[in-house]
Amino acid sequence: MQKIRKKTLKDILFYNDIAVFTYKIDYPFFLTTCSTSAARGINTYYAAKAEKLEQYCRTVLYDEAVESARYIQKNYPPFHSYELEETYTVTYNERCITSLYTEQYTYMGGAHGATERRSDTWDFRSGRRIALSDFYPGNNDVSDRIKDCIEEQTAQRLKAAPSTYFDNYTELIRKNFHMENYYLNPDGIVIYFQQYDIAPYSSGLPEFELPFRETVHPA
Repeated sequence: MQKIRKKTLKDILFYNDIAVFTYKIDYPFFLTTCSTSAARGINTYYAAKAEKLEQYCRTVLYDEAVESARYIQKNYPPFHSYELEETYTVTYNERCITSLYTEQYTYMGGAHGATERRSDTWDFRSGRRIALSDFYPGNNDVSDRIKDCIEEQTAQRLKAAPSTYFDNYTELIRKNFHMENYYLNPDGIVIYFQQYDIAPYSSGLPEFELPFRETVHPA
C-alpha cells in the first residue's frame, strides 16, 4: 500500500481589481516501499501535469476570462468569476497497486460548468501504468465483451429509471467506449463515460462495475 500526500497549486487572478479567474489543482505525491524509482517517476508525471495545467490557467483561460470581463465597469453587474478545479480520488490502494481518477471542473460562463474525468492504475513495482486489457489476458475480444456488459446494465437501469440515458445508447456506448476510461475499486473494475457521452447532463458521469470474479484480480 502506498502512502499518499496531497499537493496543491492555487491562485486568484485579477483584472482591474475584479477577480476574474480562480484555480485550484490538487495532485498526489506517493511514498512506497515497492520501488522508490517507480514512485519517483509517477510523482514526476503528476507534478509536471499539474504545472502544465497551471500554466494553461494563467495564460489561455485567464485571457478568456479577461475578454469577458473587460467591458464591465466597476464590476457592475458583478462578474461571475471563471474557475478551474482539479481533484483526485484514490479508489484502490493495495500492496503495490494504486488506482485513482482525477476530475477537472471548469466554469467559463453559461448555465453550468463541465467536468472531465481521467484515470490511472499504477504498478509501483515497475512504475508501469496498467492497461484494462491486462485484466483479461488471452482475450482478444475484451472490448466487445465489456461493451455488451455495459449495454445489459444500461437496459436494466432504464427499466428502473426511464430517460436517464439517450435513446440511442447502444450506438453511443460503442462509439464512446475507451479502454483507458477505467479505474479499480475493492470489488472490481469500474468503466466510466464522460458527460453527454451516453446520457444527459443530469445523469452525470455514468459508471459500470465489472466484478473481479470475471477478470484477473490485481496482484
